[in-house]
Amino acid sequence: MAATLFLLRHAAHDRVGSTLCGRMPGVILGETGRAQAAALAGHLARAGIGAVHSSPMERAQETAAPVAARLGLETRTDEAFTEIDFGAWTGRSFESLQGDPDWTRWNAHRATAGTPGGETMAAAQRRAVAGAERLRAENPEGRFAVVSHADVIKAVLAHFLRMSLDDIHRFEIAPASVSALALWEGDGKVLSMNEVVPA
Repeated sequence: MAATLFLLRHAAHDRVGSTLCGRMPGVILGETGRAQAAALAGHLARAGIGAVHSSPMERAQETAAPVAARLGLETRTDEAFTEIDFGAWTGRSFESLQGDPDWTRWNAHRATAGTPGGETMAAAQRRAVAGAERLRAENPEGRFAVVSHADVIKAVLAHFLRMSLDDIHRFEIAPASVSALALWEGDGKVLSMNEVVPA
């Protein structure tokens, strides 16, 4: 008896790849992202999903909306899957962060490094894994879609792969991609990773 969790990274916005948006408000999907979200909705239409959960961030909510609508469901906002709090780095360009020793340390040592006034990767992993286990406990054979963020999804996958957070750069989680987990009491396994649905 296992639950299935489909982890969806939010679709593309205009700052992807240039800005560390974190929890800054007003980051919404662009035209490409809206097309990606619609494609996700079509892709998941026959997956037997019974609930759609989403990070509260606008880009995640906008990605979840067409998925939930296609399934005839309401999006459930779930703080467990929100973006990492990057503290003082929030809203900075990636270019401006180059050369910052704390940024270098963060990217080399995700298991132990922190963000300036924000959240550690380990803390984000604990809350997201706890959220996944909560969903499984609520419906042990349920099928859930969860819209979240790249590093949060990587952290959840790393947990079930028994992989150090220091190694999350070894795999990619693209915008509007789908990764899947099977979860049972006390454990789980990765079924697929980073499946990109053509828009």
